[in-house]
Amino acid sequence: MQNQLIIPRRGFSSSEFEARVARAQRIMSAHGFDALLVSAPPNVRYFTGFDTQFWESPTRPWFVIVPLAGEPIAVIPEIGAPEMALTWMKDIRTWPAPVPEDDGLSLLKSTLDSLPKRFGRIGAEMGREMALRMPVSEFLRLREILGSPVEDGSPCLWEIRMVKTAAEIEHINYICQIASDAYEALPAQISIGESEREVARKLRIDIARRGADSTPFLPAISGPGGVQQIVCGPHDRILETGDILFIDTGSTFDGYFCDFDRNYAVGSVSDDAHRVHEALWLATEAGIKAAVPGAATDDVFRAMSKLIEDAGAIGNNVGRLGHGLGLQLTEPPSHRLGDSTVILENMVLTIEPGMEYAPGKMIVHEENIAITRDGARLLTKRAPRELPVIR
Repeated sequence: MQNQLIIPRRGFSSSEFEARVARAQRIMSAHGFDALLVSAPPNVRYFTGFDTQFWESPTRPWFVIVPLAGEPIAVIPEIGAPEMALTWMKDIRTWPAPVPEDDGLSLLKSTLDSLPKRFGRIGAEMGREMALRMPVSEFLRLREILGSPVEDGSPCLWEIRMVKTAAEIEHINYICQIASDAYEALPAQISIGESEREVARKLRIDIARRGADSTPFLPAISGPGGVQQIVCGPHDRILETGDILFIDTGSTFDGYFCDFDRNYAVGSVSDDAHRVHEALWLATEAGIKAAVPGAATDDVFRAMSKLIEDAGAIGNNVGRLGHGLGLQLTEPPSHRLGDSTVILENMVLTIEPGMEYAPGKMIVHEENIAITRDGARLLTKRAPRELPVIR
């Protein structure tokens, strides 16, 4: 049965953020941190609900401190205080940024130094798939002058964020349904002879009309019987009979991403292309079935890779067969050998088998799932087993 399209409430309640912080503080205690210092937009948004298009300006740094006990503290430029005050945040400390000679550093130091010290360590965004949104020189200076050492808090942050709340999953489900419907409608809107760029433009418009907030990621790539890569484009290449058209989208609703692709046959395509598409459809089924609580990401990889190898794969330049999903297009974990992340209930994952079956000819499938106690629940509408045709 397909999911019903119910528009989620925008934003989250104070109780949602209180629960996120309470869980985060339990995990912080296990990691031995007195506080987490975050500056990147996804982490700031996760703990506060604050969002702004002004992230596009790199001039001012923004900070949120999650202490081991009590509510988070925002240390932000004055320009953002009115909007931050509309969130659940109560402790908002500001400075008149930009002040390059001291752009919030002394205020940040005094705030961190004032926190109770149980472990004597502060965690920051220093590791895997994290980024500081402040000058590196300023961060190094902070480490020199702070009363507590600042260490890599990324494992702690990802342990917090990899497991989603019900409200987060509802948001992801909604944008997945929007994009699924737009994918299904696409063949009727395009035709042989149009360019990849025109196809991408039409799909982007349709996704927006259906309710998406933005589509930051939409590569549309075509090639005879398959594509060479899946991350760049669209280009001005014209769709020709015999092509496979690959489209991937990372569209958002209220900050949360979908990330899945669809493949289309342009006119008639080779028997090999149909065969590989079928093999990947079956590999996707195997990956979905393997994604159960208690399994490891390695297990999901193996379930798919066996079928891909049997189908005659000669390569796969993606390097993994799926990943986490949420406030970012790609998040940990990765379905690859050696990742070894244990899959937990309420994780949101992509299942993404792909294979190069001849030089320069690659096909990739992708679906998005939420992990329940009984296994995977599709958030996307399952790709058709037979390639949809563009005429």
